[in-house]
Amino acid sequence: MAQQDVPLPHQSNPTLVNVTAKIVLVVAVSLSLYQLYTAGVATLTALVQRSIHLGAILVLTYLLKPPFASARKDRLNLWVVMDWVLVAASIYCTAYICLNLTEIFERQGDWLPADLMVGIIGTLLVLEACRRVIGVIMAGICSIAMIYAYFGPWMPELIIHKGYSIERITTTLWLTTEGIFGLPIGVAATFVFVFVLFGAFLESTGGGNFFIELAYALTGRFSGGPAKTSVVASGFMGSVSGSAVGNVVATGSFTIPMMKKVGYRPHVAGAIEAAASTGGQLMPPIMGAGAFLMAEFTNTSYLTIIKVALVPAIMYYVTVLFFVHYEAKKFGLVGQPKESLPRVGKVVKEGLHFIIPVAILVYVLVNNYSPMMAGFVAVVSTVAASLAANTVRWAVAPPITEAGKKRHTAVAFGFDELKSIVRALEKGAKNAIMVSVACAAAGIIVGMVTLTGMGLKFSSLVLDLSYGIKALAILLIGAASLVLGMGLPVTASYIVLATLAGPALLDMGVPIMVSHMIVFWYSQDANVTPPVSLASFAGAGIAGANPMRTAFTSWKLAKGLYIIPIIMAYRPLLGMGTGYELLHWQVVWTMITTMLGLIAFASAIERYFIRRATLPETILFWIAAAGLFWPQYWADGVGLIALTAAVAMQKRSPSAG
Repeated sequence: MAQQDVPLPHQSNPTLVNVTAKIVLVVAVSLSLYQLYTAGVATLTALVQRSIHLGAILVLTYLLKPPFASARKDRLNLWVVMDWVLVAASIYCTAYICLNLTEIFERQGDWLPADLMVGIIGTLLVLEACRRVIGVIMAGICSIAMIYAYFGPWMPELIIHKGYSIERITTTLWLTTEGIFGLPIGVAATFVFVFVLFGAFLESTGGGNFFIELAYALTGRFSGGPAKTSVVASGFMGSVSGSAVGNVVATGSFTIPMMKKVGYRPHVAGAIEAAASTGGQLMPPIMGAGAFLMAEFTNTSYLTIIKVALVPAIMYYVTVLFFVHYEAKKFGLVGQPKESLPRVGKVVKEGLHFIIPVAILVYVLVNNYSPMMAGFVAVVSTVAASLAANTVRWAVAPPITEAGKKRHTAVAFGFDELKSIVRALEKGAKNAIMVSVACAAAGIIVGMVTLTGMGLKFSSLVLDLSYGIKALAILLIGAASLVLGMGLPVTASYIVLATLAGPALLDMGVPIMVSHMIVFWYSQDANVTPPVSLASFAGAGIAGANPMRTAFTSWKLAKGLYIIPIIMAYRPLLGMGTGYELLHWQVVWTMITTMLGLIAFASAIERYFIRRATLPETILFWIAAAGLFWPQYWADGVGLIALTAAVAMQKRSPSAG
């Protein structure tokens, strides 16, 4: 009887599967081409641009994501029928905006019954998509936000408000740019998508393997080489990746086994990859969509964002590298033999067509082109460079290979290249589903926060609880981000925190850029902070290690994630003045002292520098870290003296400890 409950292979419906796959292909490729068109050729009205984007994303969500884990989409059943109904509803609700745009603008506040119906259905569609893609917690938070907006008069005195009707709530969310079609989805439908597509083309054409090989060639010969490869490769890939967890899975499948092979303990190998991949979300130019969102929130140029974000991100990676180095030295983990490593020159030569698009991207950004145009140029140049490289390889290939196979004809070669481009276009759209759904759902929260004035109430609460102390307020924001990270992806967590907690830091005199950078950094902490530690758990799965042990180790390695934002609040780490000048002597001094403080901090925790540290040396490293972090110049002097003394003691007695 039990066997009869298990669906048999012949019960699948191949026709349904094939038709669904073809529709998904058409929708995904069409969405990618549409995004490229609007990025590089012609722009559309904000509401039209965003509604078409979200409509396609909702269609892909309901075609690809089952309503629950056990629901089958490979045969005709009630759930499949319901999903097709949801697909039709998604098309109708988003098309309604495009077809009635002028009328919607003209009757703002004087809504028709049809407007109300579309608003209710559209909002429910986003909630259900959020539940399927992100999880029930995010959908629950969105629902609570709407319930709070409706039941405002019955709320506790601290958060009471006048309350809003269902009509006001749903039409605000669906028929204006103040809710679901607000800033978050606007960023997802413009800047983010083209860069996600750029990442998909890089991955599809072998760019991911190239960056890993390059990192391996550069770092493999040093102590604990594969671990340093992981850090560098994750910096390369994470900077264009939208997910720390995704980067762990992609890069870690190569680096974690290598780390284990040279002697790293499984939980350490998984933790290193998790900490490195989290840093990739802090590294320009993409920052997991954060750079684009921050530019919009702060009304600052995108180029300024990546300029001020670069140095702290490098500091984070240097700190992780020192932790990795100390771990390797303590356990005698040597690098790989030079002869077993790929040569840097050869790797660069073979992967030159991957470097060219990145170089073009940097050039375009530096010359103040819009991020959308930069992403467009990056995608086009990646396709062109890959096509040119593959054409050269095909042209110089012998007519008969060593395996006895004939070289592809020109028609067959062209068809293969076209299929590769189509696959990348499809993959890019699929990869954008999570961030777009997260941004749409975050729009519900932001819309309700704005409508009810909850942001000001939350800011007042943070100010009261922190007693006006910036460090305490930042720690409270970090705690809030950890809780949000249990159910929200990084992008959504940043949006919510920026809306709720950002004003509190502004009230304390923290500049707007610094406030948002602090919030953005702490929105990453759920990736490496127990008990959530999503990236750590992914690394533990690949390494075959204890998840919680891996999580605590990654938490240790990622200490820069917690320290650097506090430094930002007290010292000019991001630059001086409204132009965020980086070459000012105070900025340079802060960069130097902070970096030395992070090194001292890592040495104190690991009790290692040149060799194992004695107790007096460890105490000196702790004093050095505290002094160099403290926002006073006299403390910097104390820290430098303590660090110099500790290093001198290490060098004078190389055999001690």
